[in-house]
Amino acid sequence: MLSSFERLLFIRRVSIFQELRDEFLVKLASAMDELSFPSDHTIFEQGEEGRSLYIVVSGRVRVHLGDRDLAKLEQGTFFGEMSLFDAEPRSASVTTLETCDCLTLNQLQLIDAIEETPEIAVNITRSLSRRIRELNGKINTYEKQLKEANT
Repeated sequence: MLSSFERLLFIRRVSIFQELRDEFLVKLASAMDELSFPSDHTIFEQGEEGRSLYIVVSGRVRVHLGDRDLAKLEQGTFFGEMSLFDAEPRSASVTTLETCDCLTLNQLQLIDAIEETPEIAVNITRSLSRRIRELNGKINTYEKQLKEANT
């Protein structure tokens, strides 16, 4: 478990919370829950209802569709944010690759945070855009490989 001070120092380094006021981060950090998961544990599955964003404190997770990996995330990265915004089921599954500690922020906490500090929404949007660009790059690479294999 992280102390309040360690939690504050940690979330200050997370991309979506950078550049936010310390007073606000103290409040946000104290509202987050800390969860621990064993290795090879499915945190959530594609299609499940989502109500929390997770931030990796330690360990690594894989984001996947069945056996196909979409991303591997480590300390300081976050996942699960999409369903908080669109109220749709989870678009992928997330499974731990090793023992993993996470901080969680639920939908209500995130909405309150955005109302108080709208920059969080901008930071999350930037991160989502980066992830979409990375996935588009992977799709383009796979399509080229398929074309080359079929010629």
